[in-house]
Amino acid sequence: MLKTYTCGELRAEHAGQHVTLAGWVHRRRDQGGLIFIDLRDRWGIVQVVVDQESGPDAHNNASNARNEYVLQVSGKVRIRPEGTLNPELETGDVEVVADSLQILNPSKTPPFYMNRDDTSIDEVLRMRHRYLDLRRPQMQQNIILRHRVIKFIRDYLDENGFVEIETPILFKTTPEGARDFLVPSRLQPGKFYALPQSPQQLKQMLMVAGYEKYFQIARCFRDEDLRGDRQPEFTQLDMEMSFVEREDVMQLNETLMRAMVKAVAPDKQIMQEPFPRILYKDAMEQYGTDRPDIRYDLRAIDISEIAGKSGFPVFVNNVADGKPVKVIRVPGMAGELSGTQLRKVTAELEAKAKAVGAKGLAWIALPTEETGEVKGPIGKFFTVEQKLDLFDKLQAEPGDLLLFISDAREIVYAVTDALRPYLAAELGLLDKNLLAYCWVIDFPMFMWDEENQRWDPSQHMFTMPLPEDVPLLDSEPGAARGSQYDMVCNGHEVAGGSIRIHKRDLQEKIFPLIGQTMEHAKEQFGHILEAFEYGVPPHGGIAWGVDRVVALLAGEPNIREVIAFPKSQTGADVMAHAPSEPEPGQLEELHIKLDLPVEEEEAQTL
Repeated sequence: MLKTYTCGELRAEHAGQHVTLAGWVHRRRDQGGLIFIDLRDRWGIVQVVVDQESGPDAHNNASNARNEYVLQVSGKVRIRPEGTLNPELETGDVEVVADSLQILNPSKTPPFYMNRDDTSIDEVLRMRHRYLDLRRPQMQQNIILRHRVIKFIRDYLDENGFVEIETPILFKTTPEGARDFLVPSRLQPGKFYALPQSPQQLKQMLMVAGYEKYFQIARCFRDEDLRGDRQPEFTQLDMEMSFVEREDVMQLNETLMRAMVKAVAPDKQIMQEPFPRILYKDAMEQYGTDRPDIRYDLRAIDISEIAGKSGFPVFVNNVADGKPVKVIRVPGMAGELSGTQLRKVTAELEAKAKAVGAKGLAWIALPTEETGEVKGPIGKFFTVEQKLDLFDKLQAEPGDLLLFISDAREIVYAVTDALRPYLAAELGLLDKNLLAYCWVIDFPMFMWDEENQRWDPSQHMFTMPLPEDVPLLDSEPGAARGSQYDMVCNGHEVAGGSIRIHKRDLQEKIFPLIGQTMEHAKEQFGHILEAFEYGVPPHGGIAWGVDRVVALLAGEPNIREVIAFPKSQTGADVMAHAPSEPEPGQLEELHIKLDLPVEEEEAQTL
């Protein structure tokens, strides 16, 4: 080994020892006869002192060293002189007085600093030089946190009787609602593998095979548009269990999540234990989304009964047409605003509502004093008694701003979902150290696809209906609920699963509902249907989005910050320039010809 200690482990008890270190120059300060170098490796930073008198050769080499040079340093550990201790470093009580310093490798001047916590670095530049970006302390903390999360999961599940089993990356189409990445077969011309969107079918086969408790840290692939919590390839904790009901899977995963957070991220606070259960319909009605952020309230409260009797024609007509009227109470937001400021704030909120399809956004501002007047363009349409009923229902207080939403139910959901996080940010309610987990349950089994005139599974076609809703598959599929459960944290779905169908006749009942003929179903899923004839146990499972979980624990807004080599917003690897054109002859071997779209400039000349 080129080092006897890491840069992060030296302490006062090592004083007097002769050590050898190796790492990168984090900072260098030249004071003539003395050169101070902060030497960094993965474990930390330690100060090295190079004295020209006691180590002339070492001093000469240190004079030539620059940031990010790779050095090997030998010397004696000593307690730092009084007044020079650095409490910000774990090694801040000591320093190493070098008697030997070798430059193992020089470095070009990096395109950005590794020794600064600089959030303004251009992201494309970071992605292009990801190997340098990963040297930054924040990124190293994130990647090591990811390692600790995965290790904890593996150890926990192993102790609870689970077996880790790898499933194929080259498989066939998995119905997960996104496009597949296809891989052509050279040995079977014209046929393609699909990279798995999840190991869903395979893990159910493992339950047929009798393993009973399976898990995998699985790579998954989906060809879909990217966003902050989505990448074309991502990592799941994939899990399946036999002889379980919904509550069994939820309890095990909640216990695992709670234990993992406390072990690897003790600075985070779990808001509520056990995790609250929220019905899907309540999540949509109150939060406008099936992944609610419950760190804060700001729920949409239905006041249709009061509004329908008001003098405001829009509300009266909408209620008559079956459209709801809801209010988000924003505590104290109107308190100290002048009339002009209030109109500006509400205009901004109305613009956000219109951006997701609303026709407008009405509002009422409560005065800060009991003798003050209610402000807002619709206040005059409510009688005094109606206002008192309204304020009582909303538990409104002086200085509150009341935002009224009324439209088709889907629009009301969208406006609620758009306004809540914006208002929470404005009010300073988004505490990254608070983890507000909840379970969302009782999802609809199907969603109606108007364009294709068919039912689409809300999760996937292997989800078992709630037992009491099985008869509805024949009479009213849209009313059937699935035995699905999503774990949500701070507005993100971090895990989702269900109890699975384990009987062939029930599975076959699903295919025509979702627009598939039995011939096509047997072609795609014949292996599952056949397996279901050989004594399949009741089973269910779940999959965690590992990238999302780690991002939440790291307090990062984007999962790219916790993935070593992520793709850009366009799905490209900016560092390696992937995807790239094939080498000459590769397409011929695969019997593939390209039919590329005509470039815009070329099309104009045709």
